[in-house]
Amino acid sequence: MSGDMEATGWGYTHISVHNFCHKWTISNFSFCMDGIREKITSPNFSLEVSDKVEWCLRVHPNGIDEERKDYLSVYLRLLHCQKSPVWTKYEFWITTSQGENYQRMKSTNVLSFQKNQYRGFKKFILRDFLLSNPWLLPEDQLTLCSKVSIVGAFFNTPGQNITPVITDPRHVLADDLGELWENSLFTDCCLFVAGQKFRAHKAILAARSPVFRAMLEHEMKERLTNRVDIEDLDPKVFKEMMAFIYTGKAPNLQSHSMACDVLAAADRYGMEALMVMCEDALSRNLSVENAAHTLILADFHCRKHLKT
Repeated sequence: MSGDMEATGWGYTHISVHNFCHKWTISNFSFCMDGIREKITSPNFSLEVSDKVEWCLRVHPNGIDEERKDYLSVYLRLLHCQKSPVWTKYEFWITTSQGENYQRMKSTNVLSFQKNQYRGFKKFILRDFLLSNPWLLPEDQLTLCSKVSIVGAFFNTPGQNITPVITDPRHVLADDLGELWENSLFTDCCLFVAGQKFRAHKAILAARSPVFRAMLEHEMKERLTNRVDIEDLDPKVFKEMMAFIYTGKAPNLQSHSMACDVLAAADRYGMEALMVMCEDALSRNLSVENAAHTLILADFHCRKHLKT
């Protein structure tokens, strides 16, 4: 027989952990790395559900001291708290021009923060490496992200309920509208693109594009037949444009050729916001090989920022 006793009771203890991320972008960053700026401090930030704990980030472009002068030093600072210490794990990384996370560094243990205390990494990344890789500083902007995990029931106070975190309804709306498009639900018009048929919603098309609105609002064949014929547009480009119309997102603009084609389509249908997104994507992906073509495209579509 086993010597283990049968459990006669059961208990459960939950250790709460509040996680949140903060993104901080510093413009003209290379100008800070010649000794002019000893340190740069971010705007204050706190967890969405409570302002009882307030933080900021600090960057030392030329290192925290003489020994680390060849490195970028980064720190997290606790600015305000109702009681201390605050037990926390933290993590830093750089967001690249492609939206990827680079140089992730995290605290190995849960550490205690007292008010106004700094903790971070003295040798976060080599200065020369950062400056010599433009994908880390797109348009001379450093985007530093931090994840903070606060351990314990720090936000609970007797007799007070915490308001739960609510999902941003704008994201829910985009997902719901995207489902209407993806599944062709309750559609009332058809678009024929290079021989392919797509079902859509006149109200959404009219709300998002002045060109579609003119087609569907006036006594034109599109309104009378609920049919729009588009012969000279690649279906892949059309799908990218429609994704933006329904969700506000264009997930494939990292491709230079796709961004070029979508820019032309957005200009054709009067979609300024999508043109701005294409302009930004093309700016981030400039190279020796595509610069001349991009300049011609920017001039043709009157994109001053991209042309500059």
